[in-house]
Amino acid sequence: MTRVLLLGGTTEASRLAAAFARDGVEAVFSYAGRTAAPVAQPLPIRVGGFGGAEGLAAWLRAEGISHVVDATHPFAAQMSRNAVAACAATGTALIALERRPWAAAPGDDWTHVADIETAAAALPETPERVFLAIGRQHLAAFAAKPQHHYLLRLVDPPEGALPLPDAEAVISRGPFGYDDDLELLRSRRITRLVTKNAGGEGARAKLDAARTLGLPVIVVDRPALPPRASVETVAEVLAWLHAERGV
Repeated sequence: MTRVLLLGGTTEASRLAAAFARDGVEAVFSYAGRTAAPVAQPLPIRVGGFGGAEGLAAWLRAEGISHVVDATHPFAAQMSRNAVAACAATGTALIALERRPWAAAPGDDWTHVADIETAAAALPETPERVFLAIGRQHLAAFAAKPQHHYLLRLVDPPEGALPLPDAEAVISRGPFGYDDDLELLRSRRITRLVTKNAGGEGARAKLDAARTLGLPVIVVDRPALPPRASVETVAEVLAWLHAERGV
């Protein structure tokens, strides 16, 4: 019997969920639970953590999961590491649906850094207006540079005070278009962008807008992950699953 655990939270995961529902694939869609109102899915939904790699392995066994598709955000590194370990421990087939990283184009002014702390340290000492396109989990690192004005774009309103003395939060859910991001950067008089290299098309518009305006961009590179099979498209996941099922 084929039963799939789809580790989601991305646009690609939602597209895959729709394909599973269309094709009659028995699957469970898992959200980490970091968003107050996650996008509805045409599959049964599970919300919350598993309790590390051992907890995930126990859940896979208990639920009779035969295949796991990791379609989490490229920076959800711990979940991806847990998936590799749990699938190895249980003999469960695993594939990652992974966006291709962004690459600089002519006219881009990018500085690559290894992590969020290095991104904060790379900001200049003179005050600037910085668009922090990194989500809400790692804002505290930028408190070390309180001289800057920070623009945040969040899915949910922040709970309590932000850990930054001079910050504005725009509450909005993507994907975002080029014209919208160009207007955002212009209207907020942004002088620098900080972003994770999430890849894909749904969040790239801000980089294209930054290029148009000649803004420097600090790009946080993706974390290292254990070796695993990976593909870039929903069609490739479906082909893998069909091959696994002997269809």
